[in-house]
Amino acid sequence: MTFLEIENLQKRFAQTTAVEHVQLEVTRGEFVSFLGPSGCGKTTTLRIIAGFESPSSGAIRLEGVDITHRPPNQRNVGMVFQSYALFPNMTVAENVGFGLKVAKKPAAVIRHTVEEMLNLIKLPALGNRYPYQLSGGQQQRVALARALAIKPQVLLLDEPLSALDAKIRVSLRNEIRSIQRELGITTIYVTHDQEEALSLSDRIVVMSEGRVEQIGTPFEIYNFPRTAFVASFVGTLNILRGHVADAAGGKIVVDGQEVMASRALEHARVGDVCTVALRPEVVTLGEAAGNGNRMQGTVEDVNFLGSIVRVRVRFKDNAISVDTFNNPRLSLPQRGQALTVSFPREAVLALEAPSST
Repeated sequence: MTFLEIENLQKRFAQTTAVEHVQLEVTRGEFVSFLGPSGCGKTTTLRIIAGFESPSSGAIRLEGVDITHRPPNQRNVGMVFQSYALFPNMTVAENVGFGLKVAKKPAAVIRHTVEEMLNLIKLPALGNRYPYQLSGGQQQRVALARALAIKPQVLLLDEPLSALDAKIRVSLRNEIRSIQRELGITTIYVTHDQEEALSLSDRIVVMSEGRVEQIGTPFEIYNFPRTAFVASFVGTLNILRGHVADAAGGKIVVDGQEVMASRALEHARVGDVCTVALRPEVVTLGEAAGNGNRMQGTVEDVNFLGSIVRVRVRFKDNAISVDTFNNPRLSLPQRGQALTVSFPREAVLALEAPSST
């Protein structure tokens, strides 16, 4: 059953459309990430849900109640900002209990909730410290505890880890997911980091230029991108451009070599330009068994990336990267060497053009 509903949301600033036709239904307890580059509309959408921006049109419903035009303090949502936004003149405990104090909760309730939240974020002994006495990761934990202390129906997080270093980011995102699961709280998370979105989310909303490109599980978004933008933004990707030779049979000609998809090319005709995508990890160097695809090319470059070796193979106008795991007995090809690459039909992703609506 739908818990949070975003219906045909649009937001315009003067002549600029920041968000256009965003449609989403979120179930209770779901963790949904908005993923996309800077300026794609993801933060604007989050701010509309929070009540900090008013939509030009569309509606926001929470448990069937229209909250589109309610002020932020009447929506029962918790917000965690990128910049922590802690009050520097308040202790950790005072920061965590601030929302409860504003709501005029009894002092005993505030003390109990603050203690509960500090235990939840694993900082039970730091209640009397001030924000400047904490690390960046600790400050963000406090910001999370403050947002959760009011027991919101929805938790909103706006790139909360972007100011932290890589190791702390990984640790804290795991904690956020663990807390979210423990509390069962419906969560909307904004990020430009594909790894964060893939590792945290039940579903991902990929956005570009104010529009939703695709909504799906991390598995679906990574393995079955529907547009060239999604395919290129999420993970490393090979893009090949060719022409349709047989739409019903899924046959495409790339640089004079036939490539077969696993299914028919819908809405395509013979001669149409066709864009297909291949993940580097699904391509094999050399001849592979079975009736998959094979293409002949020349080694353009070999890059050692630690656990992975990436080989760049050029055909003519197109080139692809092939990832293979490193091991001490690996025999690497040389630049300029003629080489066959193989990949299964089901790995060929025929991409749609982006929607114009």
